[in-house]
Amino acid sequence: MGFVTGMLAGLHRRGIDCQALLSESGIDLANPATRIPIDRYAQFYNRVIAAAGDEAFALMPEPMRPGSFEFLCRSLLGSATLAEALDRASRFLSIVLPALALRVERGPEFAVLIIHEPGAPLGPREDPARVFGFEWLLRLIHGLACWLVGRGLTLERVRFPYARPEHGDDYALVYTERSEFGASELRAELRADLLDLPVRRDEAALTRFLEGAPGKISMLYRRDREMVQRVRDLLRAALADNLSIEEVARQVHQSPRTLHRRLRDEGSSFRAIKEAIRRDVALARLTKTVRPIADIAAELGYADTSAFYRAFTGWTGLSPERFRKHLKHGGQLRP
Repeated sequence: MGFVTGMLAGLHRRGIDCQALLSESGIDLANPATRIPIDRYAQFYNRVIAAAGDEAFALMPEPMRPGSFEFLCRSLLGSATLAEALDRASRFLSIVLPALALRVERGPEFAVLIIHEPGAPLGPREDPARVFGFEWLLRLIHGLACWLVGRGLTLERVRFPYARPEHGDDYALVYTERSEFGASELRAELRADLLDLPVRRDEAALTRFLEGAPGKISMLYRRDREMVQRVRDLLRAALADNLSIEEVARQVHQSPRTLHRRLRDEGSSFRAIKEAIRRDVALARLTKTVRPIADIAAELGYADTSAFYRAFTGWTGLSPERFRKHLKHGGQLRP
């Protein structure tokens, strides 16, 4: 929901009522535990752009006018390598999105995609509109880079220019487990040799790609996280059993060491996936049911209820009882 709330922040700032958009997409912001299927999120992405008349969701001082994404893509075709394509992207974005700037620094081992504010800040440092602005542009550039070279590109580490948001646990699943916060600018690291990959897309491929764009960018290369999804499904189906990495590795026919490496290559880890599932289910059970907290802890695989209390307080800053009381009195977690 943090990603949804951020996407709507610009419309709210304009005083636009977003309830119709949310209802059309079957999204209830009052339920912090809800997750949205990726295809529905992509459709919602396009609806918000249409309502704003702005491909940057009305988050920036100047609009990114409809059609900008298509012409960004067209400007990158014909690039010899990913490095050249990213350089062209940087120059194009400086025209249509002056509030945020992109540059690439290449080192011997890693290259860094840097997104920063060349002028006045987009807003207060932790403002949801500013946070989502950086989240969105990194996903757009990274997804487009993956599409251009025809493969997933692992982000080794990302440093974000704001404090850890309350949906920060989801960064491990969307970006990389090595997501850090509090930097002065956004810095996303990937292997330097990936910049030498050839651009493989042509005009025919672009025509197909633009069907459903730009929201489609959020759906790109989900197979580069295939093992993350398999592990997530196995853990979710057997929560109470509290499966170990060894048990899951046997079910996916790999050694624990190979599974650990696969998850690392996909930007996550066994622990991060398990914690994200437990958090989602805990929020859902506390929000939608009146089940005893001890029962919820057991369902999540905690042998000791006090361990669940410590984990839940770490996720939300509230004990399970205080969380329920907060919701009962009409409150909700800040996205």
